[in-house]
Amino acid sequence: MAAATDPTALALEPYDFREVATILGFAGLGASGANIVMQLAMPGVGHGVAASTVTSGQLFRHPIKRGRTTFTYLAVAMMGSDEERAAYREAVNESHRAVRSKPGDEVAYNAFDPELQLWVAACLYRGLADNMAWLAPQRYARDKERMYQASAVLGTTLQMRPSQWPADSSAFETYWDRTVRDELKIDDFVRGYLNEFLLLKFLPRILAALLGRFHRWQSTGWLTQEFRDLMDLPWTARDQRRFDRLNRWIRRTNACVPRPIRRLVILTYLYDFRIRRRFGWRLV
Repeated sequence: MAAATDPTALALEPYDFREVATILGFAGLGASGANIVMQLAMPGVGHGVAASTVTSGQLFRHPIKRGRTTFTYLAVAMMGSDEERAAYREAVNESHRAVRSKPGDEVAYNAFDPELQLWVAACLYRGLADNMAWLAPQRYARDKERMYQASAVLGTTLQMRPSQWPADSSAFETYWDRTVRDELKIDDFVRGYLNEFLLLKFLPRILAALLGRFHRWQSTGWLTQEFRDLMDLPWTARDQRRFDRLNRWIRRTNACVPRPIRRLVILTYLYDFRIRRRFGWRLV
């Protein structure tokens, strides 16, 4: 039997991510903007997204499709079967094949780079963990290690090797702190892209005007100071008090939503994937 700290074995242990989806519900969406900032703070990821020439996947050209692709990936990785993960991997790979830097580019990147995929998976897990710790602290404390081990699928659904996933949650924190300290950088090019994203400039102008500043503020609240500094985003003690009050209200409101409806926030994307696959429609 594999040792308890063997990530290759532990990542395959089943975990009920449907219960996580039920707990997060609509509340979990609030931190999604911050998670994008964290992912793109890795230079290879940031330039790979902001400079991508794959127009079919560009946020500012196809925002609905881009959102659907991202949330479908989460749903299939966490709650799909091995066969479904393999099918979605191939669909994503088709889009990723053209996402690579050219000779002479300032930042080298390749969407198939397992190290970049490890960082993206780490950010996705960090988002799940932070939301669980906020919305269900007792459940999170009880399930923390099992949820962490199972979250390796957030990377292994693509090209990340199971052995890359840090052995346990303590090793993950070491990896996270080292990476944040030593490897992250947001240059003016990526910062400009992210600022337009945070201000929702990909939405119709009236919606961006109504919601953009709030989205940027809320996303800033979910970022740690290291990421705020990389983005030059201001944050005051007054902002923190307002953010805490908002989150208390969101947590209470989310708890009042019936569990089946909360679960559908992410399960809808899994069902959409299955319908598309059944009828032979494009998955990505």
